[in-house]
This record gives sequence, structure tokens and C-alpha cells, in this order.
Amino acid sequence: MELLVGPVSSLSHNTTSLIQPVMHFFASALLLGSVALQSVLGRPSLNLERELTKRTVDDWISFETPIALEQLLCNIGSTGCHASGVSSGIVIASPDKSDPDYFYTWTRDSALVFKYIVERFTNNYDAGLQTHIQQYIASQAKLQGVSNPSGSLSDGSGLGEAKYYVDMSPYTGGWGRPQRDGPALRAIAITGYAKWLVNNGYSSTASNVLWPIIRNDLNYVTQYWNRTGFDLWEEVNGSSFFTIASQYRALIEGSAIATALGKSSDAYTAIAPQVLCFLQKFWLPSSGYIDANINVNDGRTGKDANTVLASIHNFDPSLSCDDATFQPCSQKALANLKQVVDSFRFYAINSGISAGTAIAIGRYSEDTYYNGNPWYLNTLAVAEQLYDAIYVWKKAGSITVSSTSLAFFKDLSSSVTAGTYASSSTTYQTLLSAASTYADGFVNIVSKYASTNGSIAEQYSKSNGTPLSADDLTWSYAAFLTAAARRAGIVPPSWAASVPSVPGTCVATSIVGSYSSATSTSFPTSQTPISGTVTIPSPTGTVTSTTSATSCAVASTVSVTFNSLTTTSWGDTIKIVGSIAALGSWNTANAIALSASDYTSSNPLWKVTIALPAGTSFEYKYINVKSSGTVTWEKDPNRSYTVPQTCATTATKQDTWQS
Repeated sequence: MELLVGPVSSLSHNTTSLIQPVMHFFASALLLGSVALQSVLGRPSLNLERELTKRTVDDWISFETPIALEQLLCNIGSTGCHASGVSSGIVIASPDKSDPDYFYTWTRDSALVFKYIVERFTNNYDAGLQTHIQQYIASQAKLQGVSNPSGSLSDGSGLGEAKYYVDMSPYTGGWGRPQRDGPALRAIAITGYAKWLVNNGYSSTASNVLWPIIRNDLNYVTQYWNRTGFDLWEEVNGSSFFTIASQYRALIEGSAIATALGKSSDAYTAIAPQVLCFLQKFWLPSSGYIDANINVNDGRTGKDANTVLASIHNFDPSLSCDDATFQPCSQKALANLKQVVDSFRFYAINSGISAGTAIAIGRYSEDTYYNGNPWYLNTLAVAEQLYDAIYVWKKAGSITVSSTSLAFFKDLSSSVTAGTYASSSTTYQTLLSAASTYADGFVNIVSKYASTNGSIAEQYSKSNGTPLSADDLTWSYAAFLTAAARRAGIVPPSWAASVPSVPGTCVATSIVGSYSSATSTSFPTSQTPISGTVTIPSPTGTVTSTTSATSCAVASTVSVTFNSLTTTSWGDTIKIVGSIAALGSWNTANAIALSASDYTSSNPLWKVTIALPAGTSFEYKYINVKSSGTVTWEKDPNRSYTVPQTCATTATKQDTWQS
């Protein structure tokens, strides 16, 4: 996304950076001490390095997860804390309104964000997330009917429009249009919720409310898939690997839900094999990587994070390491990953880092937008592909190295040769451990260059790692949350019925679809999971969610608003810090800043909303951070709180500064 910083979010401007150099000094000193101790005791340096990286990533994920979820939800209208004036269910790309202006809604970004939300919801029922999903679906039903510079709904052409104003009116300025990944990604996101409805006995809702929206988007794919359009970076007008891969998945998954709902799927099953056939054209066998854009002379090598994003968003563990769909652990996807990663080693912040060690990842090496820098979401995407691969290797109990992927694996173990290695072998264990450390390294890069308060922007400087471009990018938060989930072994539901066969001959055929407005956008109340106790995975372990036939499900996550009445002076920032990772583990450098947006002299209110696991008990305090960096703690005793474990998804804690 481009040409999209504005209202300052509570996370984007904080004073913790004033003490960051001190913290880095102590961290460096501790690490130096560990290395010295390692030398004295004769410990293997590589194993220690891996353990230190793992612990660092563990801690940062625990710290960042509630922040990322909160900030992601803050960017969704109409109740999000950064979404004033935004229509219900609409996702803003970023709260920023200038340099760059990203205060719009993109079909692609919104779909990828809700693809994550739906995956989280289906793994762990949450009534609050369900409301967001329903509002998103209703908003997209309306948005499909908005005529725009790309066209209208009558022939489907308008579905290819990339972005709209936050009130859902059309953006009529110059832009790279159409962008044909949007309808496919939206169909995927909404189909995910449709499958949950069917599995829990609510097929009529899926049929009456969701299917008309899904059908419009699938029909767009069958009609327009073989035409060029702008890529996900909104720059190249050609055939994009990311777009074609997304369209294939949408047709396969759409065909399955159509059948489940008793709808015709003939057009989708007819076109899908040809889309898959065309997808193979992006692979360059003599070069060993995927050309991100074809049917265009863009003057680039084609090594682009586009291809990594396509692989992770089409991840299906049931497909194992299938090459045709470029699954994350496939020989082609791994070979491609090495070449994409290595293409960014010229960045100054990557200088001196050897192959097989994580680095900062941008969009493509020739990038000039904001002078071409690494993006947080792309760095996380590389980590996610590796976590996906690790999951499948563990499930399969073996790792296969071929001549295609050998260069990738040699970065993990220089002595490895082509072959299949069973889990009982030393080579398997060596490769698995090295891949895990490699993946964690990319997350560690993001933790190093993200804002100390947990805010994640769009980009960071290739020279010094300073956050750049749009603040609080919604897609960046979603990218972190999906990578963290994959690291924890939480994988998305399957979308493919079986490993596909690629047609021997590609046929450039299409089927003209029919389109109609989706007018039914009301959802029945109390659509909870099938009655009983369901064990579901979470980023930190296993969570048990209890539901009943006559009441809502017990929320697993609660958005707790902390209100503190504290009289402050200009330049002061009130923060909350506590005994759990989400509150910084008593480390003031990781304290969470409160917002003074509603502060008045008569009501000196500081507030923040933090998503916390239901039932969590902890202690906390407020601190006042002066503009000089001086920290003042409120008086004892420590405060204590237990997050409610009820059907409610929100809670409020009212406090007054202890003086």
C-alpha cells in the first residue's frame, strides 16, 4: 500500500524512548556477561545464542500480543479508539492523515485483517470479535454496491476498486486501479466465518446473509482473473503472483462452501484449475525463484515479498509441502524465500549479517517509496513462512531437501545434502533447530526496531531502524498476530479438499458472472458455538471455552479500560505497569501509555484499553513519566485486579492516583 500519519495515537508518541539507550546498554552488558560466562564454562556458543534469541522472542510476544490486538481493533469503525467518524465494520489502514495519508479503507488490507480475526474467532469463540465480524460483513455488502472509478456492481467491475473513504463513499482521485486481489481476499475472509456458521448449525445465516456477498466476489474472480491489474503494492500493472494465488484459493474454498449451502459451484470448479495452471508460470526454474509480476516489463528482478505473502496466506497444513500451491515448506517456496531474503542484504542495518541469519526485509530491492525501506509486515511474513514449514515438518516427521531447495537448507547446515531426513535423524534435528532460530531471528528484528511501547508502523529505516511512514498500520498488527500464532502451533483451518493436479495445458478461459446487491445484513442473536466445553489453542497454551444453549459463551479475552484520575502538567505521560507481560512485567521501559484525549481540569482523566485473558490476576501501578524521562511512581500499595470471566467482553477499572 502506498500514498496512504495524522491524528497522533496514544502509542505513537511516548517518552519511553528517552530511556531506551540506557536499557540497550544494560541489555548489551548482560549479553556480554553471558558470552563471557559461556566462554568460561565452555558452553556451545550456537546453542546459547539460540536459547537467548528464543527467550527474547518469548518475552516480546507476551508483551506485544495484547497491544497488537488492542491497536488492531482500535482501527476498526465505528467504536475503535482511532476510528472516529469511521463507518461500522470499516477498517482504516492507519490513523494517519498526512505524510502519508492512510486514513482510508482498502479492500485488501481489510480482508487480510478480518481473515486473521475470523481465524482467531474460530479457534476461540469471542462474542466481541463476532460482533466485529458481523459488522465487517454488513459493511462489505454495502461497499460492493458503491459505484466507483473502476466501475459498478452491474458487471462486477466496481469490485476491483482498491480503496474508499472511511464513510464508504468512493475515492475518485488518481490511483492504480483495478486491483483484482481484493474480491478474492474478501471472499476468503467471509467464507471463513461462513464455515464456522455451517459447522455450528447456522447454515441459514451463511446462506442468506454471507453467500450473496461471497458469490459476487467469486463471480468477479471467474470473470476477471485472466486480466491484468495492479499488484498489492499498487505500482505494477500486470499479472501478480499474490493476486493469482489468492484467486485460486478463493475459488477452491468458495466452491466448497457453495456445495455445503446447496448453491451452484460449477463456474468455480471449472475456472480454478486454469488459475492454478497459470500460477505455475511465475516460477523461474533456471533462476530458482518466483517472479512476482509477469506480463509486464517493470525492470525488476521479480524478487519480491509479494511471493512470501502469497505462500503464507495460502498455507494449508493438509497440503503438506505441495509445490503446485507453493506451500511454505515446498521446495520452490523455500528456494524462493532464500533469494527474496538475500536480495535485502544490501540494507545498511543488515550489513555484516551472514546468510542463514535473520535480517530486515522490504518489499523488493528496487523500491523507492520512502527511499525503499524494510517493512515490519514483510519481515514478519518471512518468520511466518518458516514457522509454517516447521509445523508441517513436525507433523510429517521428516524434512525433504531437494536440488531446488538445497541452497536454502545449506544456510541452516552447510554440510546438508539432498535427501529425506526422518525425525529420528541428527540432520532432521539440526535443520529443525536452525530453522526455528532463523524464524525467531526475524521476529527479533521486528522487536528491535518497533517502538518501545509496542506500536508498529509500516516501515523502518534501512539505515538505522527508525520507524517510518504510517503509524499503527493495521496490517502490521495482523502480521505480528498471525506470525505469533503460527509460532505457537496455531494454524488456520484447511481450505483445500485435496492436493491438486495441475492441468497439462493452460486455457485462458473465463466465465461471465451475474451480480446483485446483498440486501440481507441482519444477524440473528446468540449464535454461539455448539453447546458444551470446547478445548481450543491459544498463543500461550490451551484455553477452555464454556458455552451453554441458553447463554452466550464465556469470553476468553476481555478489553479492560483503565481510567486513572491524575492531575498532570504539560509534557507528563501517565502509564500503567504491572506484574504481567501485557503490563510490562514491572519494567517501566515497557509500561503502557494512557491517553489524555478526554482530560480536562475538572476531570483529569487518563485512560487506556488493554485486551487481557479472562481470569488473569495481577498487580499494577501507575507511573508519571516527565518529558525529561524522569519516572515517578504513585504511592503504595500495589493495586490488584482479576479480569472478569463472564460473557462480557469489556470491563472498566476506575482508579485515582495514589499520592
